[in-house]
Amino acid sequence: MVYEKNQLLTVEITDMTADGEGIGKVDGYPFFIKDAIIGDQARIRVTRAKKNYGYGRLEKVLMPSPFRIDAKCSFHRQCGGCQLQAMSYERQLQFKEDKVKNNLIRIGGFAPEFLDKVMEPIVEMENPFHYRNKALYPIGTGRDGKSIAGFYAGRSHNIIANTDCSLGVYENKEILEIILSYMRENHVSAYDEATGQGLIRHVLVRKGFQSGEIMVCLVLNAKSGRKNSDFLPGQAGLVNSLSKVNGIAGISVSINREHTNVIMGKEIHTIWGKKSIQDTIFIRNVEDDFAATGQGITFSISPLSFYQVNPVQTEKLYSLALSYAEISGKETVWDLYCGIGTISLFLASNAKQVYGVEIVPQAIDDAKQNAIQNDIKNAQFFVGSAEEIFPEKYANDGIRADVVVVDPPRKGCDRTCLETILKMAPERIVYVSCDSATLARDLCILCEDTYEIKRMRAVDMFPMTVHVETVVLIQRKDT
Repeated sequence: MVYEKNQLLTVEITDMTADGEGIGKVDGYPFFIKDAIIGDQARIRVTRAKKNYGYGRLEKVLMPSPFRIDAKCSFHRQCGGCQLQAMSYERQLQFKEDKVKNNLIRIGGFAPEFLDKVMEPIVEMENPFHYRNKALYPIGTGRDGKSIAGFYAGRSHNIIANTDCSLGVYENKEILEIILSYMRENHVSAYDEATGQGLIRHVLVRKGFQSGEIMVCLVLNAKSGRKNSDFLPGQAGLVNSLSKVNGIAGISVSINREHTNVIMGKEIHTIWGKKSIQDTIFIRNVEDDFAATGQGITFSISPLSFYQVNPVQTEKLYSLALSYAEISGKETVWDLYCGIGTISLFLASNAKQVYGVEIVPQAIDDAKQNAIQNDIKNAQFFVGSAEEIFPEKYANDGIRADVVVVDPPRKGCDRTCLETILKMAPERIVYVSCDSATLARDLCILCEDTYEIKRMRAVDMFPMTVHVETVVLIQRKDT
């Protein structure tokens, strides 16, 4: 049968894609439907029909899935951030475990029976809301001509006006409303992507969950290299209002005049308070249901620093990686894609020597400062790509590894990096992944001959979304 655009159909949602779209079939022909949940019976409107599959828009839920719940945020369907908010949290966890397992079967070629043996239960979050310690809000202009703040609608740059995100910290709303009020009173324009005009592009808010310190950074379409500190009209009034928010420790501006999707500019100016905030990550006891140990590492966080956005689950994620590494105090450890040294410094507390590699120079500066701040002397950091620095230090300086930890971006590890790991032949590899598809690809390479997976566990770092982190212990077969 040929389906046409705008045609209304009734489907039962029998599966979901890795991106959270519902899958329903009509006479064997599959439709992909955003906002539909497995178990729903729904009326959909055809938006696109190809030869072998089509897309539909959810018009009405005729009979809700047993896993469907009332979403906390009224904007969850328009906003691109929370793909799973209308699904019960227990079913979200199962969805994420299934996503990891299916990618390892389909892409990695691992047998389901084998994965059942090595996969441990997903690490859930006790309170899966208001967990994000970082938020980047685009600033724009609404239809009434007033400035708005919110998030982009899915697959677009249309701003959904919302200052009260269910995933962000409670202070975000107060901060954004102060900035929007300031813009109205001082006739400060929002940036327009189409024309390149307007002053304020984005607002960054970061909070240290342990310290309570908050940083606000306004991204400006302003001239760079200014000698005076007045980047905004009526700046003193804005600073005075923001500084009264409980926890505010620093206010800065980031200069970005580029016509690009890159949000933060490289030029940062502190206009009030401190240039960075602090937060502490504590080690958890993995064997005692992740109970706190009291042992922690304090990090300095600047506007450009990479820092995991969910500090509660980060403690569990890194503690799990530390547990899998089985450090006894005699090992030399390499931490590839180390960022500001979060995992490196966790490992250094138990290892003989740790080497960290990161391509972002400022992140390495932060890592070195964090090592000094925590009086850690057995961690050394290198600036450069893992696929260049790691082989070079192995070939030229003879620096080997007993344990290698990798925490790559979504694209996974570079092939050269994987080949160097195999050549170096460490006893254990701990792979921390934010994308189970590239994880599966890389595990296929690492476990082709010398290594095998011993343990694996998903961690729900991003509740209400389709994203999931995974920690894998890979052991050399002859050890």
